[in-house]
Amino acid sequence: MISFRPLARLTTALAVCAALTGPLVAQDFSAAVTVNDRVVTNFEIEQRALLLSIMNAPGNARKQAKEQLINERLQLQAAEINGIQPSEEGVQAGIQDFARRVNMQPEELIKALETEGLYEDSLRDFLYAQIAWRGVIQTRFGAQANISEEEIDRAVASNTGTGGINVLLSEIVIPITPQTAQQVQSLALQLSEITEIDQFAEAALQYSQSRTKDEGGRIDWMSVTNLPPELRPQIMALKPGEVTAPYPLPNAVALFQLRSMRETGRRAPSYSAVEYAALSLPGGRTEENLGLMRRILDDLDTCDDLYGLAKDLPRDNLIRESVTPGEVPRDLAVELAKLDENEVSTNVVRRTAAGEPVLVLLMLCGRTVALGEEVSREDVANSLRNQRLQSYADGYLAQLRSEAIIVE
Repeated sequence: MISFRPLARLTTALAVCAALTGPLVAQDFSAAVTVNDRVVTNFEIEQRALLLSIMNAPGNARKQAKEQLINERLQLQAAEINGIQPSEEGVQAGIQDFARRVNMQPEELIKALETEGLYEDSLRDFLYAQIAWRGVIQTRFGAQANISEEEIDRAVASNTGTGGINVLLSEIVIPITPQTAQQVQSLALQLSEITEIDQFAEAALQYSQSRTKDEGGRIDWMSVTNLPPELRPQIMALKPGEVTAPYPLPNAVALFQLRSMRETGRRAPSYSAVEYAALSLPGGRTEENLGLMRRILDDLDTCDDLYGLAKDLPRDNLIRESVTPGEVPRDLAVELAKLDENEVSTNVVRRTAAGEPVLVLLMLCGRTVALGEEVSREDVANSLRNQRLQSYADGYLAQLRSEAIIVE
Protein backbone atom coordinates (compact mmCIF):
# COMPACT_ATOMS: atom_id res chain seq x y z
CA MET A 1 0.00 0.00 0.00
CA ILE A 2 1.29 3.46 -0.86
CA SER A 3 1.59 5.87 2.08
CA PHE A 4 1.73 9.51 1.04
CA ARG A 5 3.42 12.19 3.08
CA PRO A 6 1.01 14.97 4.12
CA LEU A 7 -0.16 16.85 1.04
CA ALA A 8 -1.38 20.01 2.70
CA ARG A 9 1.63 21.71 1.19
CA LEU A 10 0.51 20.53 -2.24
CA THR A 11 -3.03 21.79 -1.90
CA THR A 12 -1.81 25.12 -0.56
CA ALA A 13 0.55 25.40 -3.48
CA LEU A 14 -2.38 24.84 -5.83
CA ALA A 15 -4.14 27.87 -4.50
CA VAL A 16 -1.02 30.04 -4.66
CA CYS A 17 0.30 28.77 -7.99
CA ALA A 18 -2.85 27.94 -9.93
CA ALA A 19 -1.37 29.49 -13.04
CA LEU A 20 1.83 27.45 -12.92
CA THR A 21 2.64 26.17 -16.38
CA GLY A 22 5.32 23.62 -15.48
CA PRO A 23 7.72 22.49 -12.78
CA LEU A 24 11.03 24.29 -12.32
CA VAL A 25 13.54 21.43 -12.12
CA ALA A 26 16.91 20.78 -13.69
CA GLN A 27 16.64 18.50 -16.69
CA ASP A 28 19.70 16.26 -17.00
CA PHE A 29 18.89 13.75 -19.73
CA SER A 30 22.34 12.15 -19.74
CA ALA A 31 22.51 8.39 -19.27
CA ALA A 32 22.96 7.16 -15.70
CA VAL A 33 22.52 3.43 -16.40
CA THR A 34 22.02 1.23 -19.44
CA VAL A 35 20.01 -1.95 -19.07
CA ASN A 36 20.35 -4.27 -22.07
CA ASP A 37 21.09 -1.14 -24.14
CA ARG A 38 18.03 0.66 -22.73
CA VAL A 39 18.94 3.96 -21.09
CA VAL A 40 17.89 5.24 -17.67
CA THR A 41 18.57 8.98 -17.51
CA ASN A 42 19.59 11.07 -14.53
CA PHE A 43 16.41 13.08 -15.04
CA GLU A 44 14.28 9.94 -14.68
CA ILE A 45 16.09 9.03 -11.48
CA GLU A 46 15.53 12.49 -10.01
CA GLN A 47 11.86 12.39 -10.95
CA ARG A 48 11.36 8.92 -9.45
CA ALA A 49 13.22 9.91 -6.28
CA LEU A 50 10.87 12.87 -5.95
CA LEU A 51 7.85 10.60 -6.42
CA LEU A 52 9.15 8.20 -3.75
CA SER A 53 9.65 11.13 -1.39
CA ILE A 54 6.07 12.27 -1.96
CA MET A 55 4.90 8.69 -1.36
CA ASN A 56 6.82 8.75 1.95
CA ALA A 57 8.90 5.72 0.98
CA PRO A 58 11.56 4.86 3.60
CA GLY A 59 15.27 4.73 2.84
CA ASN A 60 17.49 6.50 0.30
CA ALA A 61 15.06 7.80 -2.33
CA ARG A 62 17.63 8.24 -5.11
CA LYS A 63 19.13 4.80 -4.59
CA GLN A 64 15.70 3.18 -4.58
CA ALA A 65 14.71 5.20 -7.65
CA LYS A 66 17.65 3.91 -9.63
CA GLU A 67 16.94 0.29 -8.62
CA GLN A 68 13.25 0.65 -9.49
CA LEU A 69 14.02 2.07 -12.91
CA ILE A 70 16.55 -0.68 -13.67
CA ASN A 71 13.94 -3.27 -12.72
CA GLU A 72 11.31 -1.51 -14.81
CA ARG A 73 13.48 -1.62 -17.93
CA LEU A 74 13.67 -5.39 -17.52
CA GLN A 75 9.97 -5.66 -16.69
CA LEU A 76 8.95 -3.63 -19.75
CA GLN A 77 11.22 -5.72 -21.95
CA ALA A 78 9.50 -8.85 -20.60
CA ALA A 79 6.12 -7.21 -21.26
CA GLU A 80 7.06 -6.61 -24.90
CA ILE A 81 8.17 -10.21 -25.31
CA ASN A 82 4.87 -11.42 -23.82
CA GLY A 83 2.76 -8.99 -25.88
CA ILE A 84 1.61 -7.00 -22.84
CA GLN A 85 0.75 -3.35 -23.51
CA PRO A 86 -1.28 -1.51 -20.84
CA SER A 87 -4.16 0.57 -22.12
CA GLU A 88 -4.64 4.30 -21.62
CA GLU A 89 -7.76 3.44 -19.60
CA GLY A 90 -5.63 1.36 -17.21
CA VAL A 91 -3.16 4.19 -16.67
CA GLN A 92 -5.99 6.67 -16.09
CA ALA A 93 -7.52 4.29 -13.53
CA GLY A 94 -4.16 4.23 -11.74
CA ILE A 95 -4.05 8.02 -11.63
CA GLN A 96 -7.61 8.09 -10.26
CA ASP A 97 -6.63 5.64 -7.52
CA PHE A 98 -3.62 7.81 -6.64
CA ALA A 99 -5.86 10.87 -6.41
CA ARG A 100 -8.49 9.08 -4.33
CA ARG A 101 -5.92 8.26 -1.64
CA VAL A 102 -5.24 11.96 -1.01
CA ASN A 103 -8.83 13.11 -1.47
CA MET A 104 -8.19 14.92 -4.75
CA GLN A 105 -9.57 14.83 -8.23
CA PRO A 106 -7.05 13.52 -10.83
CA GLU A 107 -6.63 16.96 -12.38
CA GLU A 108 -5.93 18.52 -8.96
CA LEU A 109 -3.39 15.82 -8.17
CA ILE A 110 -1.49 16.35 -11.43
CA LYS A 111 -1.30 20.11 -10.83
CA ALA A 112 -0.20 19.61 -7.22
CA LEU A 113 2.55 17.18 -8.23
CA GLU A 114 3.72 19.56 -10.94
CA THR A 115 3.95 22.27 -8.29
CA GLU A 116 6.27 19.94 -6.37
CA GLY A 117 8.38 19.49 -9.50
CA LEU A 118 7.02 16.13 -10.68
CA TYR A 119 5.96 15.82 -14.32
CA GLU A 120 2.75 14.00 -15.21
CA ASP A 121 4.69 11.75 -17.59
CA SER A 122 6.87 10.56 -14.71
CA LEU A 123 3.79 9.42 -12.79
CA ARG A 124 2.36 7.80 -15.91
CA ASP A 125 5.60 5.92 -16.59
CA PHE A 126 5.56 4.58 -13.03
CA LEU A 127 1.97 3.35 -13.33
CA TYR A 128 2.47 1.96 -16.85
CA ALA A 129 5.39 -0.20 -15.67
CA GLN A 130 3.42 -1.50 -12.68
CA ILE A 131 0.45 -2.48 -14.83
CA ALA A 132 2.66 -4.09 -17.48
CA TRP A 133 4.54 -6.19 -14.91
CA ARG A 134 1.30 -7.40 -13.31
CA GLY A 135 0.19 -8.49 -16.78
CA VAL A 136 3.45 -10.38 -17.32
CA ILE A 137 3.19 -12.24 -14.01
CA GLN A 138 -0.47 -13.07 -14.56
CA THR A 139 0.24 -14.35 -18.06
CA ARG A 140 3.26 -16.45 -17.11
CA PHE A 141 2.26 -17.72 -13.68
CA GLY A 142 -1.48 -17.22 -13.21
CA ALA A 143 -2.31 -20.86 -13.86
CA GLN A 144 0.27 -21.98 -11.27
CA ALA A 145 -1.20 -19.80 -8.51
CA ASN A 146 -4.54 -21.57 -8.08
CA ILE A 147 -5.52 -22.11 -4.43
CA SER A 148 -7.25 -25.31 -3.27
CA GLU A 149 -10.25 -25.45 -0.94
CA GLU A 150 -8.08 -27.30 1.58
CA GLU A 151 -5.58 -24.45 1.63
CA ILE A 152 -8.40 -21.95 2.19
CA ASP A 153 -9.84 -24.07 5.03
CA ARG A 154 -6.51 -24.18 6.81
CA ALA A 155 -5.84 -20.47 6.30
CA VAL A 156 -9.31 -19.54 7.61
CA ALA A 157 -8.67 -21.69 10.67
CA SER A 158 -5.37 -19.93 11.27
CA ASN A 159 -7.04 -16.50 11.33
CA THR A 160 -10.05 -17.39 13.49
CA GLY A 161 -8.37 -19.62 16.05
CA THR A 162 -10.66 -22.49 15.01
CA GLY A 163 -9.43 -25.89 16.11
CA GLY A 164 -6.56 -24.71 18.30
CA ILE A 165 -3.88 -25.42 15.70
CA ASN A 166 -0.24 -25.66 16.77
CA VAL A 167 2.63 -25.83 14.29
CA LEU A 168 6.18 -27.13 14.46
CA LEU A 169 8.43 -25.02 12.25
CA SER A 170 12.04 -24.68 11.19
CA GLU A 171 13.54 -21.39 10.02
CA ILE A 172 16.34 -20.08 7.85
CA VAL A 173 17.22 -16.39 8.18
CA ILE A 174 19.69 -15.12 5.57
CA PRO A 175 21.35 -11.68 5.93
CA ILE A 176 20.87 -9.36 2.97
CA THR A 177 22.53 -6.13 1.84
CA PRO A 178 21.96 -4.02 -1.28
CA GLN A 179 25.09 -5.60 -2.74
CA THR A 180 23.92 -9.19 -2.09
CA ALA A 181 20.18 -8.73 -2.68
CA GLN A 182 20.11 -10.47 -6.04
CA GLN A 183 22.16 -13.46 -4.91
CA VAL A 184 20.24 -13.86 -1.65
CA GLN A 185 16.87 -13.67 -3.42
CA SER A 186 17.98 -16.32 -5.90
CA LEU A 187 19.27 -18.57 -3.09
CA ALA A 188 16.09 -18.09 -1.05
CA LEU A 189 13.94 -19.11 -4.01
CA GLN A 190 16.01 -22.27 -4.44
CA LEU A 191 15.68 -23.10 -0.73
CA SER A 192 11.92 -22.54 -0.89
CA GLU A 193 11.72 -25.58 -3.19
CA ILE A 194 13.05 -27.92 -0.46
CA THR A 195 10.63 -30.67 0.58
CA GLU A 196 12.82 -32.75 2.92
CA ILE A 197 13.22 -31.86 6.61
CA ASP A 198 16.84 -33.08 6.82
CA GLN A 199 17.78 -31.10 3.71
CA PHE A 200 16.27 -27.91 5.21
CA ALA A 201 18.19 -28.50 8.46
CA GLU A 202 21.46 -28.79 6.49
CA ALA A 203 20.67 -25.55 4.66
CA ALA A 204 19.96 -23.82 7.99
CA LEU A 205 23.39 -24.87 9.29
CA GLN A 206 25.02 -23.50 6.14
CA TYR A 207 23.13 -20.28 5.44
CA SER A 208 21.05 -19.15 8.43
CA GLN A 209 22.04 -16.29 10.76
CA SER A 210 19.34 -17.16 13.32
CA ARG A 211 20.34 -18.45 16.76
CA THR A 212 18.42 -21.64 15.86
CA LYS A 213 20.91 -22.52 13.09
CA ASP A 214 22.87 -24.95 15.31
CA GLU A 215 19.64 -26.93 15.81
CA GLY A 216 19.00 -27.01 12.06
CA GLY A 217 16.62 -24.06 12.36
CA ARG A 218 14.16 -26.01 14.54
CA ILE A 219 11.58 -24.02 16.54
CA ASP A 220 9.42 -25.48 19.32
CA TRP A 221 5.65 -25.97 19.03
CA MET A 222 3.64 -22.73 18.89
CA SER A 223 0.05 -21.70 18.28
CA VAL A 224 -0.41 -20.55 14.70
CA THR A 225 -2.25 -17.47 16.01
CA ASN A 226 1.04 -16.26 17.54
CA LEU A 227 2.50 -15.81 14.06
CA PRO A 228 2.41 -12.51 12.14
CA PRO A 229 -0.98 -12.24 10.34
CA GLU A 230 0.54 -12.12 6.83
CA LEU A 231 2.61 -15.25 7.55
CA ARG A 232 -0.22 -17.44 8.90
CA PRO A 233 -1.90 -18.21 5.54
CA GLN A 234 1.44 -19.24 4.06
CA ILE A 235 2.16 -21.59 6.97
CA MET A 236 -1.34 -23.08 6.97
CA ALA A 237 -1.16 -23.76 3.24
CA LEU A 238 1.92 -25.97 3.70
CA LYS A 239 2.15 -29.73 4.00
CA PRO A 240 4.87 -31.24 6.23
CA GLY A 241 8.24 -30.74 4.56
CA GLU A 242 7.12 -27.80 2.41
CA VAL A 243 8.64 -24.34 2.73
CA THR A 244 7.15 -20.85 2.52
CA ALA A 245 8.00 -18.34 -0.14
CA PRO A 246 10.89 -16.04 0.92
CA TYR A 247 9.62 -13.76 3.69
CA PRO A 248 11.35 -10.34 3.75
CA LEU A 249 12.64 -9.00 7.07
CA PRO A 250 14.69 -5.86 7.79
CA ASN A 251 18.17 -6.68 6.44
CA ALA A 252 17.31 -10.37 5.96
CA VAL A 253 15.12 -12.90 4.17
CA ALA A 254 13.44 -15.73 6.11
CA LEU A 255 12.03 -19.10 5.08
CA PHE A 256 9.90 -21.39 7.23
CA GLN A 257 9.42 -25.12 6.84
CA LEU A 258 6.43 -26.94 8.34
CA ARG A 259 7.63 -30.05 10.17
CA SER A 260 4.31 -30.97 11.76
CA MET A 261 0.85 -29.63 12.63
CA ARG A 262 -1.62 -30.71 15.32
CA GLU A 263 -4.96 -29.69 16.80
CA THR A 264 -4.99 -29.12 20.54
CA GLY A 265 -8.67 -29.95 21.02
CA ARG A 266 -9.55 -26.45 22.21
CA ARG A 267 -10.05 -23.18 20.44
CA ALA A 268 -6.96 -20.97 20.26
CA PRO A 269 -7.55 -17.22 20.57
CA SER A 270 -6.88 -14.62 17.93
CA TYR A 271 -5.25 -11.41 19.12
CA SER A 272 -6.16 -7.77 18.55
CA ALA A 273 -2.96 -6.36 20.09
CA VAL A 274 0.56 -7.37 21.02
CA GLU A 275 2.44 -5.49 23.74
CA TYR A 276 6.21 -5.76 23.75
CA ALA A 277 9.34 -3.99 24.96
CA ALA A 278 12.57 -3.70 22.96
CA LEU A 279 15.87 -2.52 24.41
CA SER A 280 18.44 -1.62 21.72
CA LEU A 281 22.17 -1.84 22.39
CA PRO A 282 24.33 -0.29 19.65
CA GLY A 283 27.37 -2.30 18.67
CA GLY A 284 25.72 -5.70 18.30
CA ARG A 285 26.95 -8.81 20.10
CA THR A 286 29.96 -7.25 21.78
CA GLU A 287 31.24 -8.69 25.06
CA GLU A 288 30.17 -5.46 26.78
CA ASN A 289 26.60 -5.73 25.47
CA LEU A 290 26.32 -9.44 26.23
CA GLY A 291 27.54 -8.79 29.77
CA LEU A 292 24.99 -5.99 30.20
CA MET A 293 22.22 -8.24 28.92
CA ARG A 294 23.16 -10.99 31.36
CA ARG A 295 22.99 -8.51 34.26
CA ILE A 296 19.61 -7.23 33.10
CA LEU A 297 18.20 -10.75 32.63
CA ASP A 298 19.21 -11.71 36.18
CA ASP A 299 16.74 -9.16 37.60
CA LEU A 300 14.12 -9.09 34.82
CA ASP A 301 10.69 -10.57 35.57
CA THR A 302 8.23 -8.28 33.76
CA CYS A 303 8.34 -5.51 31.18
CA ASP A 304 7.92 -2.94 33.95
CA ASP A 305 11.32 -3.96 35.36
CA LEU A 306 13.07 -2.77 32.21
CA TYR A 307 12.49 0.90 33.05
CA GLY A 308 14.64 0.65 36.17
CA LEU A 309 17.21 -1.75 34.72
CA ALA A 310 17.80 0.50 31.68
CA LYS A 311 17.73 3.81 33.56
CA ASP A 312 21.40 4.54 32.80
CA LEU A 313 20.94 4.08 29.04
CA PRO A 314 19.64 6.75 26.61
CA ARG A 315 15.85 6.96 26.80
CA ASP A 316 15.45 6.26 23.09
CA ASN A 317 17.12 2.86 23.53
CA LEU A 318 13.99 1.43 25.19
CA ILE A 319 10.61 1.32 23.51
CA ARG A 320 7.39 -0.26 24.75
CA GLU A 321 4.44 -0.54 22.40
CA SER A 322 0.99 -2.08 22.21
CA VAL A 323 -0.01 -2.42 18.57
CA THR A 324 -2.08 -4.67 16.33
CA PRO A 325 -0.24 -7.84 15.26
CA GLY A 326 0.09 -6.50 11.72
CA GLU A 327 1.89 -3.36 12.96
CA VAL A 328 4.74 -5.18 14.71
CA PRO A 329 7.97 -4.96 12.66
CA ARG A 330 8.49 -8.26 10.88
CA ASP A 331 11.77 -9.24 12.50
CA LEU A 332 10.32 -8.61 15.96
CA ALA A 333 7.00 -10.29 15.09
CA VAL A 334 8.71 -13.52 14.05
CA GLU A 335 10.65 -13.61 17.32
CA LEU A 336 7.66 -12.63 19.50
CA ALA A 337 5.70 -15.54 18.01
CA LYS A 338 8.07 -17.88 19.87
CA LEU A 339 7.55 -16.20 23.26
CA ASP A 340 5.01 -16.47 26.06
CA GLU A 341 4.16 -13.54 28.32
CA ASN A 342 7.23 -12.11 30.11
CA GLU A 343 9.63 -14.29 28.12
CA VAL A 344 12.71 -12.72 26.55
CA SER A 345 14.64 -13.14 23.30
CA THR A 346 18.12 -11.82 22.54
CA ASN A 347 18.17 -13.24 18.99
CA VAL A 348 17.40 -10.05 17.04
CA VAL A 349 20.27 -8.01 15.61
CA ARG A 350 19.24 -4.98 13.56
CA ARG A 351 21.26 -2.52 11.47
CA THR A 352 21.42 1.26 11.61
CA ALA A 353 21.16 3.33 8.43
CA ALA A 354 24.97 3.33 8.40
CA GLY A 355 25.06 -0.47 8.62
CA GLU A 356 26.17 -0.67 12.26
CA PRO A 357 24.81 -3.64 14.27
CA VAL A 358 22.31 -3.15 17.11
CA LEU A 359 21.56 -5.98 19.56
CA VAL A 360 17.92 -6.06 20.71
CA LEU A 361 16.60 -7.44 23.99
CA LEU A 362 12.99 -8.26 23.13
CA MET A 363 10.34 -9.06 25.74
CA LEU A 364 6.70 -10.04 25.26
CA CYS A 365 4.58 -8.07 27.73
CA GLY A 366 1.26 -9.63 26.71
CA ARG A 367 -1.31 -10.29 24.01
CA THR A 368 -4.91 -8.99 23.90
CA VAL A 369 -7.51 -11.52 22.82
CA ALA A 370 -9.74 -10.36 19.94
CA LEU A 371 -13.46 -10.89 19.57
CA GLY A 372 -14.27 -13.44 16.89
CA GLU A 373 -14.91 -12.17 13.38
CA GLU A 374 -15.95 -13.95 10.21
CA VAL A 375 -13.18 -14.31 7.67
CA SER A 376 -14.13 -14.10 4.00
CA ARG A 377 -13.01 -17.21 2.10
CA GLU A 378 -12.68 -15.08 -1.01
CA ASP A 379 -10.37 -12.62 0.78
CA VAL A 380 -8.26 -15.48 2.14
CA ALA A 381 -8.02 -17.09 -1.31
CA ASN A 382 -6.99 -13.77 -2.88
CA SER A 383 -4.36 -13.23 -0.18
CA LEU A 384 -2.86 -16.68 -0.71
CA ARG A 385 -2.91 -16.27 -4.48
CA ASN A 386 -1.26 -12.84 -4.32
CA GLN A 387 1.47 -14.19 -2.04
CA ARG A 388 2.15 -17.03 -4.47
CA LEU A 389 2.23 -14.69 -7.46
CA GLN A 390 4.57 -12.32 -5.61
CA SER A 391 6.97 -15.19 -5.00
CA TYR A 392 6.94 -16.05 -8.72
CA ALA A 393 7.41 -12.36 -9.60
CA ASP A 394 10.43 -11.99 -7.30
CA GLY A 395 12.02 -15.10 -8.75
CA TYR A 396 11.41 -14.08 -12.36
CA LEU A 397 12.81 -10.59 -11.77
CA ALA A 398 15.91 -12.06 -10.10
CA GLN A 399 16.36 -14.25 -13.18
CA LEU A 400 15.99 -11.28 -15.53
CA ARG A 401 18.57 -9.30 -13.56
CA SER A 402 21.03 -12.19 -13.56
CA GLU A 403 20.79 -12.44 -17.34
CA ALA A 404 20.89 -8.68 -18.01
CA ILE A 405 23.80 -6.46 -19.00
CA ILE A 406 23.63 -3.50 -16.63
CA VAL A 407 26.21 -0.74 -17.01
CA GLU A 408 26.36 2.30 -14.70
